[in-house]
Amino acid sequence: MSAQDTRPLRIVVADDQASVREGLVLMLDLLPDIDVVGSAANGQQALDQVAEHRPDAILLDLHMPVLDGTEATRRLTADHPEVAVVVLTTYADDTSVLETLRAGARAYLTKDADRLHIARTLHSAVAGLSVLDPRVQATLLAAASAPSTPRPLDTPSPGPDAPSRDPDATNQPLPDGLTRREAEILTLMARGMTNAEIAATLFLSGNTVKTHINRVFTKTGSRDRVAATRYARDHGLD
Repeated sequence: MSAQDTRPLRIVVADDQASVREGLVLMLDLLPDIDVVGSAANGQQALDQVAEHRPDAILLDLHMPVLDGTEATRRLTADHPEVAVVVLTTYADDTSVLETLRAGARAYLTKDADRLHIARTLHSAVAGLSVLDPRVQATLLAAASAPSTPRPLDTPSPGPDAPSRDPDATNQPLPDGLTRREAEILTLMARGMTNAEIAATLFLSGNTVKTHINRVFTKTGSRDRVAATRYARDHGLD
């Protein structure tokens, strides 16, 4: 067995909530096979800590200031491919999971995981394995099996030369960092749909819709639905 196999796993913890971050550091540092070498309060600090300490893995929250977890994952994968990115977050909706996995995360856990589960996942990710929390697996399976949204019967089919206003029907970049799902929900909001109607249309939970709407408000600088609807019309997303 090599020295690398016997030494503790060196990790960085990144979470913007001080109580969560400090709790994870203390909890994981008590384990004999884990050595927490750094911590970060935002995505940019996470990049800096990885560059400084060269850990085996990073335990990363998704929604952080300065640089969010998905973009931090993308940059870490590009600049430090040897570092395993393990996401630990409260969000298990299909968009968050898919975006982060596509960015290069090796594992995705929700914050109800205990420290032994987290430690096993870190070791598995460093060994090159992918690990998904059961809730995350269920979310992905539900998203994959959901039928596509049917076109309303009273909506005429567009002509061959008609421009598409469907955010999923174009590869053009969306404004202000909106994801395809967020743009889709913004479009439905602009059409006057309630949260419950959006959830039913897109086969999402009510909590997932609320999460997306909060992100839409943040990214578009909208204080309420009226402002978000105005933004959607100004940007051709209605």
